[in-house]
Amino acid sequence: MTAYDPPGGEIPILHADHEILVVDKPAGLLSVPGKGPELADCLISRLERAFPTVRLVHRLDRDTSGVIVFGLTPHAQRHLGLQFEQRRTRKTYVARLAGRLEPRTGTVDLPLIVDWENRPLQKVDHETGRPALTDWRVMKASDEETRVRLFPKTGRSHQLRVHTLALGHPILGDPLYAPETTATHPRLMLHAEELRLAHPDGGVGMSFRSKAPF
Repeated sequence: MTAYDPPGGEIPILHADHEILVVDKPAGLLSVPGKGPELADCLISRLERAFPTVRLVHRLDRDTSGVIVFGLTPHAQRHLGLQFEQRRTRKTYVARLAGRLEPRTGTVDLPLIVDWENRPLQKVDHETGRPALTDWRVMKASDEETRVRLFPKTGRSHQLRVHTLALGHPILGDPLYAPETTATHPRLMLHAEELRLAHPDGGVGMSFRSKAPF
């Protein structure tokens, strides 16, 4: 892992009301604090300055950018947490992969577990791994790279990164799973483009989007 050098600047607010807060997380910023004072600067600590009641619901990897939701009340945190747990949210990511991914649509169904000897890496393990499911749809492709939308049906750690690696087409700029590509791609080419959920107050369906910056 590279040294932690989080980006500065304001966090873009996509939506805020009496129950939920939705923001556009920049790449390179931890969602929550890491271990040690040098990893204290993170998304939730920055948001607490303007939203002191902000509560964690889910996370995005440090190097992933895009849409992330927080609860602003205990009720909202529980309600949203259950939606993620019961797979009632809908998540869409955009990624740039190495090489040409074929066919144009498909599903990865490979169980994942932490690779204890190489933490924080994850790996496919058919015996003890937890179920993990990802659909994909190619947007455009060349022999050098493929732009793809990824639709995770589960929320395992590093799921999209390991599933695309298992397909033979790792995400470009990935310092963990494709370090050889970081010289030409200065960030992980993975962005949480859209999140659909039910609002904790009344259950109305809502959709939040952020255009990929790459």
